[in-house]
Amino acid sequence: MSHHRIRIEPAGFAFEAQPDQTLMDAALVAGVSLPRSCRNGTCRACLCQLVSGSIRYRIEWPGLSADEKSEGLILPCVALAQGDVVIKVPSAHGLGGPRDV
Repeated sequence: MSHHRIRIEPAGFAFEAQPDQTLMDAALVAGVSLPRSCRNGTCRACLCQLVSGSIRYRIEWPGLSADEKSEGLILPCVALAQGDVVIKVPSAHGLGGPRDV
């Protein structure tokens, strides 16, 4: 299984995600905290901007409007990278080391 490189801007965090691992889970394993609450695509606490790359969702229709999707907004709690991805999450911060999800 190939890994995808994930970068979080503006902080510059970088880590790898498995193709079947959400961006949120990969970030937490790498010791990076993203805003979160429900972790199932409904609360929108993790809403952020996809800067580059592409994703798919592990659920049919996450809590985003068609306009938000067209603006590049994503929900990393249910988003799976389809290659290398850069997302903009101004409130991301380090947890002090790798963690288990």
